[in-house]
Amino acid sequence: MAGTVIITGGNGSLGLGFVEAILASHAEYTLIATVRNTSCEEDANTAKLAKLASKHPNARVMIERLDLSSLASVRSFADSISTKISQGEIPTISALVCNAFTWSLDGGQKMTSDGYEATFQVSHLSHMLLVLKLLGSMDAPSGRIVMLGSDAHDPDKENPMSKLRAGFPVNDMEQLVHPLPDEPGQVHDRGFQRYANAKLANAVFMQDLNARLLADPSLAGITVTCMDPGGLVDSRAHAEQRALARRVINIANAMMPLLRHLTSVMRTTTSAGRDLVALSVGVQFKGKRGHFLGRQEGTPAKVICDLTVQKKLWAACWEWVALVQGETVLEKATPVQVNEGDV
Repeated sequence: MAGTVIITGGNGSLGLGFVEAILASHAEYTLIATVRNTSCEEDANTAKLAKLASKHPNARVMIERLDLSSLASVRSFADSISTKISQGEIPTISALVCNAFTWSLDGGQKMTSDGYEATFQVSHLSHMLLVLKLLGSMDAPSGRIVMLGSDAHDPDKENPMSKLRAGFPVNDMEQLVHPLPDEPGQVHDRGFQRYANAKLANAVFMQDLNARLLADPSLAGITVTCMDPGGLVDSRAHAEQRALARRVINIANAMMPLLRHLTSVMRTTTSAGRDLVALSVGVQFKGKRGHFLGRQEGTPAKVICDLTVQKKLWAACWEWVALVQGETVLEKATPVQVNEGDV
């Protein structure tokens, strides 16, 4: 029996591309698409998701509420899924796709109900909590976790969208969830940097969690990948981009029938959605770990292999979400103290 596939942000631009692709090619899976608002009347994007599902009446699709800006919502959702699996209502998890994100490029910093900066909590922190709580409900021999990345995650690369690059404040990790005030004229670039940092955190988590899983005999079959979907020219998230950037992206979108033959950097959500499905359930990616650009193995930032950075991020996130060892089946998950002088 095919397992369960969970995708966060199921009504997002890439989420819809993923749902369309998996229902067309792998409808044997039980699909759980999470959204912040399950009402089709109140949320036009949830209505699009429901319409996609209705085209496959024989598929088992569930649209579930999950608010990643609330750690309580994450815990409630994870506990509910675990209970359904333990009671045999749904199969074990074959793939957990951590797709949802948010950013604030034109409105300044936004905080969640938990008091944390929204970009980091929604795009990374809540996903870490979700993954660790659901590990015990995954298909242990071959389950897959897919984190969504971005080319902007690499501190060694210039970012054409922002003058500021990704980079952890390793001597004060608290700034990831409680940033310093944006300086005048830097609201957009600081917003993009916060997004890049969240994607860097996803890549670091991928590297760290893979090592921890391999060291745990009962979970060593579970793999973690981080997929950069490319520049999605038809994503509605670009509404927050600067006017010039929006114009360039719109032109690129119109030219995609030609550009898709010339570059893999710019993509459509339909194309990236198919790649995300392949990475999540495709037989060719069984047992694969690491960083990917679409379906191609990529080169992640060097910093993701820094063990001190891994330990600092793990310890900080563990504290921010108030995890306790009993909430995850992963052995030795409780952080070991890392001294500031170690960096």
